[in-house]
Amino acid sequence: MAQQITPEQHSVRLLKVGEQVRHVISEILTRQQVHDDTLSARTVSVTEVRMTPDLRVANVYVKPLLGEDEELVLKALRTNTAFFQREVAQRLRLKFAAKIQFRADESFDEASRIDALLNDPRVRRDLDRDASED
Repeated sequence: MAQQITPEQHSVRLLKVGEQVRHVISEILTRQQVHDDTLSARTVSVTEVRMTPDLRVANVYVKPLLGEDEELVLKALRTNTAFFQREVAQRLRLKFAAKIQFRADESFDEASRIDALLNDPRVRRDLDRDASED
């Protein structure tokens, strides 16, 4: 009789596989194992990998160092997607090769935007007033 997988176990598996995929892609980029001049000339961080529940798709979030040439880097990564998929499937011995989708990591931009909003003099004034009322 097959054992039922709880939702918690399922989400832990998604996180583990995502982290393994992130590690493999990061290693490939760090060791410059992809033969692409654009990628070889830049440092690219793989910030996160989110797997779909069926483990068939890996959304890979990347950020080039200092955010420079983001579109160029994404284009190079997407051009080499088949290579990355093959390497990930071989190294992790996955039942199915996850379809990799490279995406720009916007979280840094969003954090900067929130930071700028919080440092706006009008917002700062309201926050200071709220703090003094406590």
